[in-house]
Amino acid sequence: MALSFWFLGTQGASAHVKWFCAYDAAGQPRSLENVLCQDFELLLALALLWFFSGCMVERTSLGELAARSLNRFTDGLRLHTEEIIRAVCGFFFISLWAVGGILLTPELKTTSSMVGPLQLAIAAGLLSRRTMPFSAAGIVVLFGLAVRGYGTFHLADYPIFLGLAAYLALAGLQKDLFGVPPLDVVRYATAVTLMWASVEKWAYPEWSFPLLIEHPGMTLRLDSEFYMRAAGMIEFTLAFALAWTPLVRRVAAAILLGMFISACFEFGKLDVIGHSAIIVVLVAILSDNQPREADYRAPWLAPAGLCAALTVTLFAYYVGHAAIFNTSIL
Repeated sequence: MALSFWFLGTQGASAHVKWFCAYDAAGQPRSLENVLCQDFELLLALALLWFFSGCMVERTSLGELAARSLNRFTDGLRLHTEEIIRAVCGFFFISLWAVGGILLTPELKTTSSMVGPLQLAIAAGLLSRRTMPFSAAGIVVLFGLAVRGYGTFHLADYPIFLGLAAYLALAGLQKDLFGVPPLDVVRYATAVTLMWASVEKWAYPEWSFPLLIEHPGMTLRLDSEFYMRAAGMIEFTLAFALAWTPLVRRVAAAILLGMFISACFEFGKLDVIGHSAIIVVLVAILSDNQPREADYRAPWLAPAGLCAALTVTLFAYYVGHAAIFNTSIL
C-alpha cells in the first residue's frame, strides 16, 4: 500500500499552490459534474480498494509485525513528542518573524507592526510548559487576523493552526479535551486540513498548471488534468486515513511525510518554513504507538467512512463557496 501511494504521490500533491502560483479564491470552481468524471470514479475505486486492504491487514500478524517495526524506529521520538512539537513551532514562528509581513502562511500577508512581536512572543512562550497556553492564544489571534483579512473560506485551508493551538494549550495545562488527548485533537485538525486542500486540486487544477510546467518531472508524464485528479485523490485518502485506526494512520503519516519532505527539496526554503508545522505533526502521529482500544473499527466501515467524508467535504466546499461568492455548483 505504501509503495503504491509513494509511486503515485509526488511533490505536487503536497506543495501548496497558493504559495507559488497566482490564484483567485473567489473564482468559479470546476463544476461538480466535471469533477465527478469517469477518471474520478476509477481513482476512488482504487483508493477504496487500497484503504480497505490496509484495514484488513492491520489486525493480522503482518499488521502486528509492521507496527512493531515502526515502534523500533519511533520509540525515541514518542518519548519527546511534546518537546519536538514545541521546538519546531518555535522555529516556525521565528522564521515568520524573520521573513516579515506574513501572518501564518506565505500568502497571508500583513502590514501590521504588531504581528512580528506577537510571533516572537509565541515562540518565547513555547520555552516553558506554563506559558504554552499564552502561545496558543497568540496563534488564535493570528488566525483571527487572517480571517478578518482574507475571509473564513480562505482560512478553511488551515484548521491545523487551531489544532496546534489546542494542542499547546492542552499540553501546557496537562488536560484532555472532553476525553480526547491533545495529540488526537491536532491529528483530526490535520486530517481536515488536508482533505479540504485536496478538493482544491479538483476545483481549481488550473492553478497548478504553471507549477507543473516549471517542474515537469512531477507529473510522471501523465496528463496534467489526470495528474491533478490523482494527486487530489491520493491526498484525500491519506488525509482521511490520519483519522482512522492506529496502523493505518501511522502508515498514512509516513507516506505524507515522504511527500512533504520531498517537496521541500523541490520548492526550497519557503516550503520548508510553510510546511514545518504540518511535518512535525505528522512525525508525532507516526510516533504515536500507544493506541486506544476505541481506535479500532471494523474494516468494512473504512470504505463507507471514506465515501461519507468525501461527500461531506465536497458538499461543504461547493455549497460554502456558492453561498459566500455566489458561484454555481453544477
